[in-house]
Amino acid sequence: MDQGTASPAPEPRPPAAGSRLTRRKPVELFTADGRGEGGALRRSLGVWQLTAISIGATLGTGIFVVLGEAVPEAGPAVVLSFALAGVTALFSALSYAELAGTIPVAGSAYSYTYATMGELLGWVIGWCLILEYGVSVAAVAVGWGEYLNELLDGTVGVTLPDALAAPPGEGGLFNLPALLLVLLATALLLGGVRESATANAVMVVVKIAALLMFCAVAVTGVRAGNYTPFMPLGLAGVNAAAATLFFSYIGFDAASTAGEEARNARRDLPRAIILSLAVVTVLYCLVAAVAVGALDWRGFTGSEAALAGILQRVTGQAFWSVLLSLGAVVAIASVVLAVLYGQTRILFAMARDGLIPGIFSRVHPGTGVPRANTLFVAAFCGLLAAVIPLGRLADATSIGTLFAFALVNVAVIVLRRTRPDLPRGFRVPLFPLLPALGFAFCAWTMAGLDAVTWTVFGLWLAGGLGVYLGYGIRHSRLNTLG
Repeated sequence: MDQGTASPAPEPRPPAAGSRLTRRKPVELFTADGRGEGGALRRSLGVWQLTAISIGATLGTGIFVVLGEAVPEAGPAVVLSFALAGVTALFSALSYAELAGTIPVAGSAYSYTYATMGELLGWVIGWCLILEYGVSVAAVAVGWGEYLNELLDGTVGVTLPDALAAPPGEGGLFNLPALLLVLLATALLLGGVRESATANAVMVVVKIAALLMFCAVAVTGVRAGNYTPFMPLGLAGVNAAAATLFFSYIGFDAASTAGEEARNARRDLPRAIILSLAVVTVLYCLVAAVAVGALDWRGFTGSEAALAGILQRVTGQAFWSVLLSLGAVVAIASVVLAVLYGQTRILFAMARDGLIPGIFSRVHPGTGVPRANTLFVAAFCGLLAAVIPLGRLADATSIGTLFAFALVNVAVIVLRRTRPDLPRGFRVPLFPLLPALGFAFCAWTMAGLDAVTWTVFGLWLAGGLGVYLGYGIRHSRLNTLG
């Protein structure tokens, strides 16, 4: 061989299938990835806007709509159910806060799991987050239609016919209000993150005011006898209601999806996550305590606009229930806006990693918004909202979220052990006790969900595994790294 001619370097072999499933994306690569196709997301959000995103994504349907489904399960002890669900969320919120301050990127739990436990589990969590965010948008939009009808009835004396205001299986053909709400939120998101964040902040102020107004008026109708028996269905009822009400806390993690649009992500994301959960938990417990005191718990059965009905009963006047319905219409709209935003950013992160098609990471150069991504999510969520009943959507969302939260608690422990050198904007206190409790509470709450919900979840995971093996594993960006 001519010694002056270098032999060609052998082409790298693709990693074995097993190592592909467990390979991790380095934290440094996450933080270096600042762009999608066509541009980067714009850093324009401060701590109050991030907090409003989390409150906007959380505070709404759980207290305005799902309360009517949870009270018949737990009775007056629904207050304990809210507290239990809040504690479950708190442990996970602390873990989210640490990871958001350590890996401040779009993608939330998907990115955290990918960095700590490998690509397959990262994909599974991303797939669960699609269930959490995408399906919860639809569930929230369904509840919005109930309060819109209350508002129309109290102001102009008409309501939408069931054929246009309820899904198949609940007396209707098509839930038009739910679809219209998703389209309205989409239009706001397409305008840009700063504009949609401002609209969300205004709506958050309106819905907090509406809930405080409810408490001030409904407390005049509280009767001590309505609190007895306090736990008519026992601890099993409290646990079952907590599993349903956990849906009410979905959204505090929405700020973590804005990791690449926060001006000071390491400092502000942990603050926003913890502050938003504290505000929401206090309001939920306060409103629930007043509601079950003002109305016998058996009277909640079949009501998806329970709070408006309580005000009507307590005051005997339509004015207060109309006012609350107006606040609920605004409140639930802000949930759809904030959660839809979070869904698009998770898909953006997954597409940038190559696990789903690149069109989801394509950023519009004028607005800094992943436009095609947003339109696709709107179409998917709008269709679900139009044809699927609320209760089944809420349970499916809860199980996907609980699974994601459980692994976020594990991810904190893993990252502390494997990368203690990383800068952290926040550290979970009493480590590793609190993350371990967070995992345990999530597992216990998941056990309270019914067999049908578990079956749907299993089918969803199986479908996601098929997508990953058929597309994601072959297109992962990690395939191109040494």
